[in-house]
Amino acid sequence: MAGKRYIEASKLIDATKQYEVEEAIKLVVDTATAKFDESIEMHVKLGVDSRHADQQVRGVVVLPNGTGKTAKVLVIAKGAKADEAEAAGADYVGGEELINKIKNENWFDFDVCVTTPDMMGLVGRIGKILGPKGLMPNPKSGTVTMDVTKAVKEIKAGKVEYRLDKTNIIHVAFGKKSFGAEKLVENYNTLFEAIVKAKPAAAKGQYIRSISVSSTMGPGVKIVTK
Repeated sequence: MAGKRYIEASKLIDATKQYEVEEAIKLVVDTATAKFDESIEMHVKLGVDSRHADQQVRGVVVLPNGTGKTAKVLVIAKGAKADEAEAAGADYVGGEELINKIKNENWFDFDVCVTTPDMMGLVGRIGKILGPKGLMPNPKSGTVTMDVTKAVKEIKAGKVEYRLDKTNIIHVAFGKKSFGAEKLVENYNTLFEAIVKAKPAAAKGQYIRSISVSSTMGPGVKIVTK
């Protein structure tokens, strides 16, 4: 059953209509009435088939106004690269001892895991633990890199990863209600442009099938697809 707040919010949105971006985001902000600072999310259905490797859509983008939360970053590195990660502001830095902590203690006090290529053999041992939680480092998302300073700073600045799910939809949060509509529109546009640029060469026909935005607890608002 939908809650009273959700039903009230739904009355303000025409479910049969597609709204322009600015109007849609303003509606989402106005209908986000929960007692906490709700995340604002984007849902993009793409005309690709995620079962094919050449039609995967995945990437990262730094949002101009950040995400509204500071991600905790774990860096698996050693020597000078470990020192570099600490200097860049990583929350946790280490090697095998942290891998064992994750494996043996079920420790997950971090949002993003970054590693250097030489440590991937070690990290691979816990791939089955990190993978399902979306925490496995990946070169495509910039989390397997020698430039740990850049990786940590971008994540702290508000880098988000977008990726296709099994139903060919990308779900990604791009800010908080407290940002206000103007900053959210800037973040939305940056994210949308990145997804458009990530169109695989193998994708045929209409690429962007549908887009909607919603708050954590609120109803979705459809956006005009050009």
